[in-house]
Amino acid sequence: MSSPSPHFRFRSPDRSPRTAPALWTGAVVGAASLVLLVLVAVRWSPLMSLDRSVADALHRHAVGDPGLVHVNRVLTDWVWDPWTMRALIAVAVIALWWRGARRLALWTAATSLLATLLQQGLKAAVGRERPQWTDPVDSANFAAFPSGHAMTAVVTCGLLLWLLRLYGAGPGLWGTALAVAVVSAIGVAATRVYLGVHWLTDVVGGALLGVAVVALSAAGYARYTAPREGSHRW
Repeated sequence: MSSPSPHFRFRSPDRSPRTAPALWTGAVVGAASLVLLVLVAVRWSPLMSLDRSVADALHRHAVGDPGLVHVNRVLTDWVWDPWTMRALIAVAVIALWWRGARRLALWTAATSLLATLLQQGLKAAVGRERPQWTDPVDSANFAAFPSGHAMTAVVTCGLLLWLLRLYGAGPGLWGTALAVAVVSAIGVAATRVYLGVHWLTDVVGGALLGVAVVALSAAGYARYTAPREGSHRW
């Protein structure tokens, strides 16, 4: 007689007022990010002065420290690269689909895709010019508001945390996942600002947009989609 295997049990959220905090969080953060977007679009940002001083200082330091430049590029191009983040979402989507939560899998995939399209659309629309340095390590001409690395990392970590919450993850797993998410958010900000690749405005704007997307997606799923999902075992 085999012993039962451990599992998560997913209970579909209902249409109760508990979805309101996520909805309001998404709306407020989304509004804040849009205000910041408008300020950037009209070439004025409350962080612009700090942006310039921090970017200049970090760039001068980076030029003289090839070791940190290498570490930064490894973290940027492999650990926190947007494609690495999207691969994590793809794994989660496949797992959900395989376990039978197909509506949730499609919702998660659609949220990640829409976040990417939103970031790329805003990046193309704003196209803010930034100071160019003569040193070849500078790649600022390839970046624009909002930071794709920051937004993708926040969306990915946020969606995975939301899925763990839906499936009733215990405090140990939840705490570990939250710690990884916080380290990732800070790490992305540090690696993007370093070398002058992004300004603080880009990172803050990308993170705000990511939080807004995840909060609105979670609220939307809980309010409209989850009641039709039924129960599933992980």
